[in-house]
Amino acid sequence: MRSFDAQTRLIATVPGDVVRLTSTVDRGQGQEALHVAQLPGLLEQLAFRARVQSVKASSALEGVVVPDDRRADRIIAGSATTLRTRDESELAGYRDALDYLWVDDWRPLNVGLVLHLHRLLLQRTTATGGALKTSDNLVVDRLPDGTRRVRFHPVSAQATPYFLDELVGRFRDERERDVHHPLLLTGLFVLDLLVIHPFDDGNGRVARILTNALLADVGYGVARYVSLEQLIADTSTDYYAALLASTHGWHEGEHDPWPWLRYFAGTVARSYELFAQRAGSSREAGGKRDRVKRYVLEQAPTTFSIADIRTALPGISDGTIRNALDDLRAEERVASDGTGRSATWTRR
Repeated sequence: MRSFDAQTRLIATVPGDVVRLTSTVDRGQGQEALHVAQLPGLLEQLAFRARVQSVKASSALEGVVVPDDRRADRIIAGSATTLRTRDESELAGYRDALDYLWVDDWRPLNVGLVLHLHRLLLQRTTATGGALKTSDNLVVDRLPDGTRRVRFHPVSAQATPYFLDELVGRFRDERERDVHHPLLLTGLFVLDLLVIHPFDDGNGRVARILTNALLADVGYGVARYVSLEQLIADTSTDYYAALLASTHGWHEGEHDPWPWLRYFAGTVARSYELFAQRAGSSREAGGKRDRVKRYVLEQAPTTFSIADIRTALPGISDGTIRNALDDLRAEERVASDGTGRSATWTRR
């Protein structure tokens, strides 16, 4: 709420490096629809991988870890019939909450939605989900020597309902006004939600789930295909440092949001860069496969081997050649007399 109380002062003048980051994000958004239209098969694969990474990475940031990676994958896939530990239950809960926003249609942001996500997160545990904190909490760092250091003081339990309601209302108002960049408004919402810290447990995970959905709601759907949670986990030191730097003076409305917004915009920009790289790699692989098919159908001898194609098309891997031949065989345009390196192929 504090960031939206003073949002004109806070983000009226955007630093040049942040402007460049938002421009990168906007360019990525412009290419997103093209990728969605042209590469549906790739996007399905990327979405599956991003979902798994998001559940694992966001949970691990809060110390929720299932050591057996294959077991974790089964839990995320929903194929584990029983959940054995609190961590396994919380991993499944993150999956439930993430899927609630990704699988179903987006619901308008309100306090009820925030509470419901928290309920889904903890519904498989003995903890109470979907309820605001009833006692004051602290955000602390655990130091190597075992001592704890207070990172910041969240909003009091008594004031939390008011602050949370105000935050949601102010954010929605600013989105409707459409004065400031939606990426920055989303970043401010996440910052304030984390400082309010409305729950006894699960605040970071709820904030990260909402981040994905709020970005998608304004057309930045990259988090479906590149895990923002994984990028945050990979840069967790910078993540926490940026949050800490932007919380000083928050209660007085004198904080500096730019360390956090710079990190936040940079993370989304990086996700679009990775998305473009992966889409480009897929196009390149597809282009090479098409070259193999054209060579086989138009130039190769009637009977040929993989070695013949390798010689004619240097720079194309055997894997790509085999994939192209498998495609042509499925279309009944070539046939093979065997398997392995010594096999020969015949064009029909």
